[in-house]
Amino acid sequence: MIEINQIYKHEFQFSQKEVEQFAEVTGDKNPVHLNAEYAATTMFKKPIMHGMLSASLFSKVFGTLFPGEGTIYLKQSLNFLKPMYVDTTYVAVFTVKEVHKEKHRAIVETVIKDKLTDAVCTSGEATVMNSIKIN
Repeated sequence: MIEINQIYKHEFQFSQKEVEQFAEVTGDKNPVHLNAEYAATTMFKKPIMHGMLSASLFSKVFGTLFPGEGTIYLKQSLNFLKPMYVDTTYVAVFTVKEVHKEKHRAIVETVIKDKLTDAVCTSGEATVMNSIKIN
């Protein structure tokens, strides 16, 4: 069961191939994600991952790991604070802020940190529903 202040962490990284696949699926072929020569001319100096690719990790965790199967993802706010790069290890941290048992819902803080530096790259808040695991 989900409880207030409960924390779940998930370590991950994406490859350049996965960035390219995301670009193909979404149509977001911005060269800052795909072209090293172009990215070198930007403030990032090298290709960055799509912010929504990194945030898609939240959907994976909610639907399969925490709370898991049966979870309906209702809402998400996002703040992209620092660029994220391929082949870099990140940690997604989920902190339960509120539980509304009568509606089987929880409000969860969602944060992605660089594992090496602990810098927050993405932050936000999600609302999820699960009639079995939130009651």
